[in-house]
Amino acid sequence: MAMEHVTTLECTLCGETYDPDQIIYTCPNHEGVKGILEVQYDYDIINDRFDQPLDGVIDSQWKYRAFLPVDDDADPITLNEGGTDLFDTPNLSDELGVDIRVKDDGRNPTGVLKDRATSVSVTKAVHMGQDVLTCASTGNAAASLAGYAARAGLPCRIFVPGAAPEGKLAQPLVYGADVLAVDGSYDEAYDLSMEVTEEFGWYNRNAAINPFQVEGKRTVGLELAEQTKGDVPDWLVFSMGDGCTIYGGWKGFREFYELGFVDETPKMLGVQAEGASAIHDTFHDHDDIDEVAETVADSISVGRPRNTVKACKALEESGGTSLLVSDDEILAAEKTLGSAEGIYAEPAGAAPIAGVQKALDQGIIESDESVLAVVTGYGLKDTKSAMEASGKPQRIQPDLADVNALYGDERSSSQ
Repeated sequence: MAMEHVTTLECTLCGETYDPDQIIYTCPNHEGVKGILEVQYDYDIINDRFDQPLDGVIDSQWKYRAFLPVDDDADPITLNEGGTDLFDTPNLSDELGVDIRVKDDGRNPTGVLKDRATSVSVTKAVHMGQDVLTCASTGNAAASLAGYAARAGLPCRIFVPGAAPEGKLAQPLVYGADVLAVDGSYDEAYDLSMEVTEEFGWYNRNAAINPFQVEGKRTVGLELAEQTKGDVPDWLVFSMGDGCTIYGGWKGFREFYELGFVDETPKMLGVQAEGASAIHDTFHDHDDIDEVAETVADSISVGRPRNTVKACKALEESGGTSLLVSDDEILAAEKTLGSAEGIYAEPAGAAPIAGVQKALDQGIIESDESVLAVVTGYGLKDTKSAMEASGKPQRIQPDLADVNALYGDERSSSQ
């Protein structure tokens, strides 16, 4: 193996270091999965190897291979993830009363930002000769892992909570995965996946504990730094579930800043649902942290986030903050984003828009500041919530009179 640019895996709690070429998920010095590991790099080597033009042309996240913790001789398992569009959104800006742009990561191959992480972890699993892939998921990671497992030709066994949306489970089933619906919460499915990993030796993609997952997600930050070079937003907004996505986005952006590729960094705004608020509560030093998660935004419905330390680090280092939004506000934001700009987001992907609105109302974001929100998942992941946000179709008879009753006044006024 050859990963000269990767120096070590370091525990975020005690600083103990481990060989990055071994399969290790968390620091054994801590009970359970508290000892989350961080990949450390030699940036002199990365800087020497990275020879891509920063011209905004990004065919896939593998443009940044020099930054990724994969061996030099590993063949990427890829579906051309990354390189997603950054949109100017003038209609949404008018609606919210602030200059806002949107990066739509729902355009990734399986419809979710998580594809960035999955591509890296499956590449590593194949290179290390692993036979079976597994994870716990509320739906999106399940679909992502199943798709890339199919691409790699490996069996995939996924644990999901029994209440996971059926639309999300269709994807991994089509991709050929074994989908095991656990009669319990996401956290219970997660715990079972960890027990199975220990017992059977399957390779676990769980983003919170697989240290290489965040490293794939950080390509969204690298892309954003490149795409906004010369026009860095004041605020960069992500929804938060386990906490690894917002940290990945921050880490990537910060790396480009520290290497001198961009001149400044944004403040991070983390948005959680009121019914799944553990990271927000920890960041704001609340005494009572509820580990029960219940929200329409199932992708961020996490009661016991495993990457709270990293998420809070992103908020603190960037000078940012976090806030909570209600399910009603999330659904309203899904409708607003779609009707204003034609961008279709699942609830977790729309939560940042709800967060921007609330941050403006609370004076966290000023109206003269600029904002960039990241949509993490495509709306067809959860059509039930979309219908709840938008209402049902109007039923009419196959008769021109019914159409005239609805729009006749418009026709007469235009003549």
